[in-house]
Amino acid sequence: MIAGRHALVTGGGSGVGRAIALALAGAGINVTICGRREAALAEVAGQSDRIFGIAADVTDEVSMISLYSQAEAARGPFDIVVANAGMSGSAPAQRTSLSDWERTLDVNLTGAFLTVKPVLAGMAARKAGRIVFVASTAGLKGYAYVSAYVAAKHGVVGLMRALAAETARSGVTVNAVCPGFVETEMLETSIQRIVEKTGRSVEDARTSLSSTNPQGRFIQPEEVAAAVLWLCGDAAASITGQTISISGGETW
Repeated sequence: MIAGRHALVTGGGSGVGRAIALALAGAGINVTICGRREAALAEVAGQSDRIFGIAADVTDEVSMISLYSQAEAARGPFDIVVANAGMSGSAPAQRTSLSDWERTLDVNLTGAFLTVKPVLAGMAARKAGRIVFVASTAGLKGYAYVSAYVAAKHGVVGLMRALAAETARSGVTVNAVCPGFVETEMLETSIQRIVEKTGRSVEDARTSLSSTNPQGRFIQPEEVAAAVLWLCGDAAASITGQTISISGGETW
C-alpha cells in the first residue's frame, strides 16, 4: 500500500508535474510540490488537501536543502521523489550560447541531481524508497536544434542508471520515464517558437511535432502520471534502472 507515504514532485506547479502530484494525491499520498512560481503551486495545492507547495529552485543546493528541512519537519521523510523540473530552448548548436547551454544543463541535469541527493542516505537507511526521473525521448535519441536539452536528458538517464546500480541492494528503486511531446504549456511554447522562426501556421507546427509519435498524437500529462504512479507502487519493486518510453512507439 502506498497511501500515507510522502512524495516530492519538483516542477509541480504545471504540466506533467501537476498531473503527477494530483495522481499521487489521489492514491492517498501526501505530496510536497516545489517550483519558483508560488501562485502556480498554490493553485495545484488547492486541488487536494494532500498537496503542499513550497517555493524552491532546483538549481540551488541551499534552496533544496531548505525545502527538505521544511517538508520533512512537517510531514516526515520522503518515501518518493519525482525529479520532474525542466526547461527547453531551441537553436542550432553553433548558435547556442554558453549561457543557454549552462542554464539548460543546470535546470534539467544538475537540478535533477540536487533534487535526489538529499534523500539517498535516508532511503538507503530505511531500505525503502522510490526515485523517478522525468526525462524525455530526448534522453534516448537525438533531435536537431535542441543539443543542450538532448545532452541534459541523456545525462539524466545516465544519472538514473548510476543511482540504480548504487541502490539495487538497498530496497530503493530508481527509474526514468521518457515521454515524447506532451500536451503542456512547454509544448505550446515550443510551437509558438516554431511559428515565429519559420512563419508556419500553428496547425502545421502541431502536425510536425505530433508526427514524431507513430500514433500521430501528443502524449497527455495524465499518461505520464499513471506510469510514475505505477513505478511508485509495490508492484514495481523489481523495476529499477529502467527507462520507460511513453511515446507511442517513437523510442523503446
